Amino acid sequence: MRVLYFDCFSGISGDMTVGALRDLGVEEAVFHQALEGLGLGGEFHAHFHRGSRQNIAGWKFDVHAHGHSHQEAHQHHGNEHDGHSVHGRSFREIRELVEKSSLSEFIKSRSVATFLRIAVAEGKIHGRPAEEVTFHEVGAIDSIADIVAACAGLEALGVDRIFASKLVEGTGWVDCAHGRFPLPAPATMDILTGIPLRQIEESGELITPTGAALLAEFANSFGPLPEMRIEKIGYGLGTRDSAPRPNVLRAVLGECAETPDGEMDEITQIETNLDDFTAELAGATMERLFAAGALDVFFTAAQMKKNRPGFVLTVLASEEKASELARIVLTETSAFGVRMHRTRRMKLRREFRDVETSYGPVRIKLGFLGDELVQAAPEYESCRETAKKAGVSVRDVHLAAWIGTPPKPEGSK
Repeated sequence: MRVLYFDCFSGISGDMTVGALRDLGVEEAVFHQALEGLGLGGEFHAHFHRGSRQNIAGWKFDVHAHGHSHQEAHQHHGNEHDGHSVHGRSFREIRELVEKSSLSEFIKSRSVATFLRIAVAEGKIHGRPAEEVTFHEVGAIDSIADIVAACAGLEALGVDRIFASKLVEGTGWVDCAHGRFPLPAPATMDILTGIPLRQIEESGELITPTGAALLAEFANSFGPLPEMRIEKIGYGLGTRDSAPRPNVLRAVLGECAETPDGEMDEITQIETNLDDFTAELAGATMERLFAAGALDVFFTAAQMKKNRPGFVLTVLASEEKASELARIVLTETSAFGVRMHRTRRMKLRREFRDVETSYGPVRIKLGFLGDELVQAAPEYESCRETAKKAGVSVRDVHLAAWIGTPPKPEGSK
């Protein structure tokens, strides 16, 4: 499986993404041809040049709109204007521009989808529909060029999966159309909803709305570098040149050794041995851990030291919840310490559907490996609720739901 990994140790922006793709070997003609396909030749021009950030060499992608520099454009990058300027471009206009262009269907659809993420975020902030969100002239040109060029570069690479590191954002303030606002910028934070994000004690904006939108649109998962045979490494340069970390985006291209269709993520496993803890307290602790956001909690029978029977308490948690859940274990049980380690897991993509039975609707859970349905099962709580309303046993509803469950492919377990 051919994969692309974005190592966002210094954040990500649209121009950094395009520069990294160029450094991976995508020809300049690919980007210029895509930008020419927009039919905006009189409004801006773009070019690449080699450079470095703290002695890390790479490609810098610059867009000049109406004589403005890419750096100035970043000051308006993704910022929704007041809606009254005649120089603004609405998302509706941007979508029509892209859809009427001579770009490929892949570039059209993914560019519009990426820009829509920015428009939706700005719309939420200002309480208006995404279609009506208006972008500052310079910021709109800058974002359009970055997004279209990035989509063209990704199409040219032809990778099967795109992964990214967990994201970090700096601290401080940013001047935008909303006024002076603390980082992360409002649109950036909204776009990254559901994506791992951590703030670090380094000043300055590391993630732009366009960079966030590209990751939200294309990245399949976020975590450490997967096991892979590395073919090439590229660096895209940002606008700034400030310590302590070089303002570059590292992109890694290669063949992944992992199962291609499974979704990968990273979790923390918390464990402790207990030999002086009652069953009643164990049940209460399990409830407390689940309520606090544990992914799973279970007890395993074990023989402890001094020949005492006991059990091992295991808690699976997201990295963000690990410290809180470990504290619950230490305060709610008799443990004097816990073991914590990170582990990667591969999981099926899950979907939920309702099936009709003679007793009423029942929700079923479907598990997909890629596009293949490999698991299907009725949800117990849904079966119980339907059984209670129908006055029948849960077993009857469960069997009826199985009859209405989509069959798994031949050869599946």
